[in-house]
Amino acid sequence: MLTPDSAFPSRQQRADLDEDALAKLALARRNLVTSVLYEEAIRRHEGRLARSGPLVVRTGQHTGRSPNDKFLVREPSTEGRIWWGDVNRPIDEASFERLRRRLFVYLQGKDLFVQDCAVGADPDHRLAVRVLTETAWHSLFAHNMFIRLSDEVSVESPRFTVVHAPGFHANPSIDGTHSESFVIVHFARRLILIGGTQYAGEIKKAMFTVMNFVLPQQGVLPLHSSVNVGTGGDTAIFFGLSGTGKTSLSTDSSRPLVGDDEHGWSDHGTFNFEGGCYAKVIRLSPLAEPEIYATTRRFGTILENVAMDARTRELDLDDDSLTENTRASYPLEFIENARHDGMAGHPSAIIMLTADAFGVLPPISKLTTAQAMFQFISGYTAKVAGTERGVTEPRAVFSACFGAPFLPLPPPVYARLLGERLERHRAAAWLVNTGWTGGPYGTGKRISIAHTRAMIRAALDGSLDQVAFRRDPTLGVEVPTACKDVPAELLDPRKTWHDPAAYDERARRLAQMFVENFEPFAPEMPVDVRAAVPRP
Repeated sequence: MLTPDSAFPSRQQRADLDEDALAKLALARRNLVTSVLYEEAIRRHEGRLARSGPLVVRTGQHTGRSPNDKFLVREPSTEGRIWWGDVNRPIDEASFERLRRRLFVYLQGKDLFVQDCAVGADPDHRLAVRVLTETAWHSLFAHNMFIRLSDEVSVESPRFTVVHAPGFHANPSIDGTHSESFVIVHFARRLILIGGTQYAGEIKKAMFTVMNFVLPQQGVLPLHSSVNVGTGGDTAIFFGLSGTGKTSLSTDSSRPLVGDDEHGWSDHGTFNFEGGCYAKVIRLSPLAEPEIYATTRRFGTILENVAMDARTRELDLDDDSLTENTRASYPLEFIENARHDGMAGHPSAIIMLTADAFGVLPPISKLTTAQAMFQFISGYTAKVAGTERGVTEPRAVFSACFGAPFLPLPPPVYARLLGERLERHRAAAWLVNTGWTGGPYGTGKRISIAHTRAMIRAALDGSLDQVAFRRDPTLGVEVPTACKDVPAELLDPRKTWHDPAAYDERARRLAQMFVENFEPFAPEMPVDVRAAVPRP
């Protein structure tokens, strides 16, 4: 028990206060449960209660991650392993320590909240983490998203600590940051500092970065993916960048959900990193996505930047006036058929999702191991044309391993691990396009989620193994010629275009983008993967 005198550090102590001492100052607000955190958040005017029960919050100017504000501390014990560059920007130890001291002095006068939790459902690869925040709703976010620990096993000396202070702003001229916002990971000190941003996703993705650093060195492949399990025990992994349907397509009432975003693949099988889900909810459909939709009507869910009528407290999931990136954070048990142990077997199928706005890729195609490694390290999707003047075409996005912003190690490290596991466990790999057909965005139309679900169902139950395939001349992948509940013409994208020559030209351009993106990784990849590169 802290005495009154010991609860307040002296002037001499304040400059040297560390994260454990900060946590001790917040004993009264440690591991608070959902209802108490709701009360605290509302009392502090951090959020409002919706009619149906969720806590609705705003994240201010930051409605998504700030990749330019993320840094890794360059220090001797880890710097030789890091994939330095545009993704992993270095900051020196002196700058980190200077910022840390100013941040901790700022936090001493605050009512701090602490959550002791863990990342990783597999006990052999679990990482303890303490999340220390200056707001109640961010503490609730950590409570929702990470694996909760009972009082009997609460962490006294966590392996990693996340300190989150959205009210503190860096000074780039003296702190060496890019802006007033920052996310800084110090692997050796096992400390993460986040400030100047209320976007809660920074908390969970910072710890995902840590797992992406730690696990490959233990022979475990970290995955930016969803995982679900069939009634027969068959496990499926779903890769995909934001907007490709990863969460929606893996949340299936007929297949229990293991997790919707972050997993590991060890010698024992697959396991969830998290205890909750963080789903995009913009224009969420109660018919197409009933399980996720139901979570937006529950007490315990946090809704970020979702529109709500101030008088009636009714939600409007179609309103994108604040951002397209509206989010719901909720415990995994809110999904009725979720696997609460977070564990599953080795996958029998890998689904790589892409939303091709160029209208070129087949809606589903089968991949060899080498092609799967190529698509994995490519991490392709496409963003639709925006509203900016002069922007008229979709934009290709390549994110290595479907999660480049969270990869501290060079991407070939992860790609080689994937290839080894695909071969060892003989998992089938599929590339699924949830994007456009009949032409690019603006001309064609988006492939319906019902057709995509039908194709994935056929891939997982083995139905597609019984049909004929054709080879796509540009990508070299195998494309089924028939699929139950899917129009045959949809399976060949060239036939859906009014002008086949225009399709051919667009396909060559996309293939060339794949080639150029792969060039930096080619020297570190096996010969068969280099041979799997498309031929424009």
